[in-house]
Amino acid sequence: MDDDLSQHYQGSPELLMFLASTVHDMKNSISVLSGTLEHLLVASPAAQAAPAAPAADPAQYQQLGQMLYQTRRLNDSLIQLLALYKEVGKPGYPFDPGPRSVRELVEQVEGQARILLQSRGIAFETDFAPDAIWTFDEELVIGVLVHAINNAIRYTRDRIRLSVRVDGDYLELRVEDNGSGFPPAMLAAGAGAMDAREAQDLRVRFSSNSSGLGLYFSSEVARMHRHRQRTGAIALENGGDGSDGSLGGGCFILRLP
Repeated sequence: MDDDLSQHYQGSPELLMFLASTVHDMKNSISVLSGTLEHLLVASPAAQAAPAAPAADPAQYQQLGQMLYQTRRLNDSLIQLLALYKEVGKPGYPFDPGPRSVRELVEQVEGQARILLQSRGIAFETDFAPDAIWTFDEELVIGVLVHAINNAIRYTRDRIRLSVRVDGDYLELRVEDNGSGFPPAMLAAGAGAMDAREAQDLRVRFSSNSSGLGLYFSSEVARMHRHRQRTGAIALENGGDGSDGSLGGGCFILRLP
């Protein structure tokens, strides 16, 4: 190894720390911008006139909604990059599971998504057992679900549903939409996200204009949830014609033991 290359590798930890610090600063700035956009949307006459998702938004309202959507996507990516830097899924990564109320989980997710969905004219539906209690890391699971909702905005026509139910020994959380479904490359990426692999073998994918970062983060969060011999998992599927009560579009599934 020549001297220049040797120096490069010796300096890599410092470079990574610098990049992580930069990403953290960017995330904070994006969060401030996102909060400002939310305030402007709430104060908009269009939102006040029709708070349940206006059917014919003024151009300015739509533009603010698009700006909020893009800042949310960027913020998601920055959070996930920081999680990779901190080695999500490894023993040292912050993980705080405990008995949580499903109702409170749904309310928090809905609260984070409400303004963005309203600004896009998208109806948000929920279906869950209000008295259900399950053990999970609330902050991580909320992050996964909010990311799934932000992703569903790309594919839906005008409806997104969050449903939560107990399925045997698992809590199943589903985010579905009424669009035309996920493209084949996205479904393949979802299936591949649960393949066993070492962290150093992580490959960033650029299928369907997506790096696969969100799916990798979600799969690692799922795997961190274990009970006895069971492990959490994620999946992507398309809902067919909707005759079974589904919305008929794409569906993100998170299963927690």
